[in-house]
Amino acid sequence: MKAKTVFGMAILSVSLAATVIPVQANAQQPSAVDKIDVNQYAGKWYEIAHLPMYFQRQCLSDTTATYTINPDKTIGVLNSCRTKSGEMDSSEGIAYAANAGNSKLKVSFLPKGLRWLPFTKGDYWVLRVDPEYKIALVGGPSTKYLWLLSKTPTIDEATYNSYLETAKQQGYDLSKLIKTPHRAP
Repeated sequence: MKAKTVFGMAILSVSLAATVIPVQANAQQPSAVDKIDVNQYAGKWYEIAHLPMYFQRQCLSDTTATYTINPDKTIGVLNSCRTKSGEMDSSEGIAYAANAGNSKLKVSFLPKGLRWLPFTKGDYWVLRVDPEYKIALVGGPSTKYLWLLSKTPTIDEATYNSYLETAKQQGYDLSKLIKTPHRAP
């Protein structure tokens, strides 16, 4: 797999954009769940759908995120996708808890020596997760980016619609939502 910082730069750009875009007073703002069990959350997640992002523009299918718990309590992140050329692309990063419940994370895909730089970590908020940790809705303080994730490559339509309804209630415009295809293993 060819490693790139595609996903990391996406998180960075969204985080920076979120700090300069004014929010309408009446608009519903996203809110993270109170807490998650990071041990249950860890593992491989398949992207079911997402709002378009500049740094995911090369991703055509098979987008996944794999989370591992590090000994220092940080979370290792490996994002992968199949590009338009048919090759797999990946990016490694690290996530740090930003609240006591671990439902708000700060994620960096910069090399270890540069992670101290200010404004280089993106927000990763778990907006909804099912009790069995099989489906999750992820976004941040802005409604500019959103991911629907599953521990399996597909989910049923009722579950899909339920999670999209949660996104709408949190202020997301889903008119540009992209479903992510996955090739059969």
